[in-house]
Amino acid sequence: MVHDLYVLMITAGIVSLLFKLMKQPVVLGYIVAGVLVGPNLFGENLVSHENVEAWGNIGVLFVLFCIGLEFRLKNLFESGKVAIVGAATIIIGMLLLGYGAGRFALLDNMNSLFLAAMLCMSSTTIVMKAVDEAGLSKARFVKGATSILIFEDIVAVVLLVLLSSIAVSNNFEGTELLKKVGVLAVTLVVWFVVGILIIPTFLRWVRPHLNDETLIILALGLCLGMVLTAEEAGFSSALGAFVMGMVLAETLEAHRIEKLMAPLKNVFAAIFFVSVGMMINPASLVTYWSSILYVSVVIIVGMIVFGTLGCWWGGATFKDSMLTGFSFVQIGEFSFIIAGLGSKLGVTDPVVYPIIVAASVLTTFLTPYIMKATVPCYNFLYNHASQNFKAKIDKREEQVAAAEQTATGGDSKESFMSHSDQVQHALRHTLVTKHVVKLFYRNMSENDKPHAEEAKD
Repeated sequence: MVHDLYVLMITAGIVSLLFKLMKQPVVLGYIVAGVLVGPNLFGENLVSHENVEAWGNIGVLFVLFCIGLEFRLKNLFESGKVAIVGAATIIIGMLLLGYGAGRFALLDNMNSLFLAAMLCMSSTTIVMKAVDEAGLSKARFVKGATSILIFEDIVAVVLLVLLSSIAVSNNFEGTELLKKVGVLAVTLVVWFVVGILIIPTFLRWVRPHLNDETLIILALGLCLGMVLTAEEAGFSSALGAFVMGMVLAETLEAHRIEKLMAPLKNVFAAIFFVSVGMMINPASLVTYWSSILYVSVVIIVGMIVFGTLGCWWGGATFKDSMLTGFSFVQIGEFSFIIAGLGSKLGVTDPVVYPIIVAASVLTTFLTPYIMKATVPCYNFLYNHASQNFKAKIDKREEQVAAAEQTATGGDSKESFMSHSDQVQHALRHTLVTKHVVKLFYRNMSENDKPHAEEAKD
């Protein structure tokens, strides 16, 4: 096992360093490292695939836990219509487009369904990396784009659960599917509400005694406990890890846990991506190059169209809408997880996995270049648009600019709290008691106080 870990880590480290020097995402380096140590390139495994797969499964849990830690209800409230409409348009549009693309390629229903799920969400890690490297991290569109990615992550976890149930039962019956969605929704709400009522309060009590070591052990214990709870309830382990991350995101220790988890997440995420690369057969990439190109075109065109339309319909400016759509032109970690799920359950064609991974690599590589084309494309479309559409674009710019001028950090805080007050008022007159409601909203909002104090300093 030590030998396997040595070969894996030294290979991943060297290859990812080379990709870093070439100014490419290190994720691609990890995947290439997996190809190098896998059985398909040199005809034998340099490491045990079983060990790497086991570590990779742990890596998936840590990645989803950390994605949950980045979830902030307050941020979603602030993004509002742009996040909701944008995410819904992208997810629904890409699901339909992906399923249609699968059927057009003569795939059966199950393969087409899994393909649609793989194509409907962008990679949070890669998008944020590309935005940062392009010097756009402070740009106006980033907040809305980040909220859309969070929504996509939530939907991805839900899709994992639903796809598992559909694959096991091999049943597409609408009534049964709606029942599963209902049960899942109720379970998520109960877990989240109970978690928010208990865990932040507990952490507040023991906070004086929490050093970094104790906090990270406690956080991982809570994460794995929720993973086991999810599995006992018949859901995927990924759901449990994600939900616990969401709960801990609303505690005073959220950013501290994120910081402590970062090295652990990076190590196991690297192992996960290496395990993905080990399943790629370079010979199959040559054989199925047309399928890889076909899937890549579907991803790029679909994300640009639905991302731009969704944000525009949600109230963003046309330029910001295009920046969002052009930055979402890739698939990533959740697509690999869904592809792996299909392979593990034996319901997808074996060639689907390497095609999806190769399409992800290609679209990830192209993302920075496509983002650079956003402004020229925007200028071209604006210059050739009708006078009526130009007027709508200009009017939206004025509206968004006016809203930015009147909005302040305090206003957004007051807006969030006003929403909280309204919900509290409604709940007080139902079966929920005043004390429980106050505790819930105290735990939901109190995690922002230390960060406000840091900003003042």
